[in-house]
Amino acid sequence: MKAVNFSGPTSFILLGFSDQPQLERVLLLVISVFYILTLVGNTAIILVSYLSPKLHTPMYFFLSNLSFLDLCFTTSLIPQMLWNLKGPEKTISYVGCVIQLYTALALGSTECVLLTVMAYDRFNAICRPLHYGVIMHPKVLQRLAAVAWVSGFVESTVQTILIFQLPLCSHHRVDDFVCEEPALIQIACVDTTFLESELSIATVLYVVVPLVLILVSYGCIVRSVLRVKSTEGRRKAFGTCGSHLIVVVLFFGTIFCVYIQPKSKYSKNPKKILTLFYTVITPSLNPLIYTLRNKEVKQAIKRLLVRDPT
Repeated sequence: MKAVNFSGPTSFILLGFSDQPQLERVLLLVISVFYILTLVGNTAIILVSYLSPKLHTPMYFFLSNLSFLDLCFTTSLIPQMLWNLKGPEKTISYVGCVIQLYTALALGSTECVLLTVMAYDRFNAICRPLHYGVIMHPKVLQRLAAVAWVSGFVESTVQTILIFQLPLCSHHRVDDFVCEEPALIQIACVDTTFLESELSIATVLYVVVPLVLILVSYGCIVRSVLRVKSTEGRRKAFGTCGSHLIVVVLFFGTIFCVYIQPKSKYSKNPKKILTLFYTVITPSLNPLIYTLRNKEVKQAIKRLLVRDPT
């Protein structure tokens, strides 16, 4: 029978790949590089979108929100991860774990909703071009962004309160790199059926429903684009959506693999790799995906770089 610590833990041990020190050294270097790319790339997107008047559009307003979100998301997780990878100490304080879980859940949920809002923006731009300026009015943009952020933090508040009300096993060993909900549920010393059911409902609301709405939006977009007779027009329409669709596939694909699985299978190493993918790699790829596939962003960057100092 597992021991239960009724007094509450003071810290947690994040196991990660602690049984493979050579792999940890490699991960330390790789994650550091991707973190730097995330900071530079997303900061550049925010600055370019703000400084270039031609990018003061709904699409880049939401893209700036996404970049700011990715900056906050990675910064809430990666510094602690790097600290644990660089030495034998793998602990995180109880308060630090609560903050990390709360922030990561809030920003992850916000990103799910924000990607759905961005799909809605592309739907209106392509399927309702004549009414686009009215539908995506600046006040509407602000309200949509606010809904994404507020809904994410509300969901996180509920989840964090529920998870830390559980009596936890005395060893406090979390089989992950970060304080993530499935891993914390695994070290609970009571029946977690209710919490797992609640997590499943939250996953449906914040992962499945947004993904379905995104797919429906793109279904309408494809149908509208196929009606365009001009090949150039089709290419331009698909080009504006391609970057967003790639980001959606990368983000939701890994989220599905991590959260939609039986509790007993969570600790397998492939799941840890997937956790690294959506917490470290995906945020660093977003700026590259949007800039490499987007002529407007590349042209805006060039204009800012070659601006006449006189």
